[in-house]
Amino acid sequence: MRLFLKDDLPFTTVTAAYQGKATEISDILVDTGSATTVLSADALHAIRIVPLPEDTLHVIRGVGGSELVFSRRMDYLQVGTQKLSDFETEIGGMDYGFEINGILGMDFLSRAEAVINLRTMTIEFYDGDVTV
Repeated sequence: MRLFLKDDLPFTTVTAAYQGKATEISDILVDTGSATTVLSADALHAIRIVPLPEDTLHVIRGVGGSELVFSRRMDYLQVGTQKLSDFETEIGGMDYGFEINGILGMDFLSRAEAVINLRTMTIEFYDGDVTV
């Protein structure tokens, strides 16, 4: 799957599914420096993911500052043809001063056995034939 550069950073598109509904979300930063995957609450509104009274809020910190998030176990999160079922993601406001709908973190990248090729600007997934 092709990656695209925006402000010299690699971005992709994901499909997120929750309770039988799916939505495609663009402008997802591929970030090997992020431990977890974070998706924009606004982008997930289409599949009716909202904070619930029983949700625990967490503070996450990164280069862009800190943010309150809640977690939700998705039916699946998919990049290209690689789909991870029962995938837990953090959900927050994603107000970083530039257009971004999420961060694809190491939790997804390592579990999906991603191979990021910056020469060809692609993200592929180990299928038994790839030698890295």
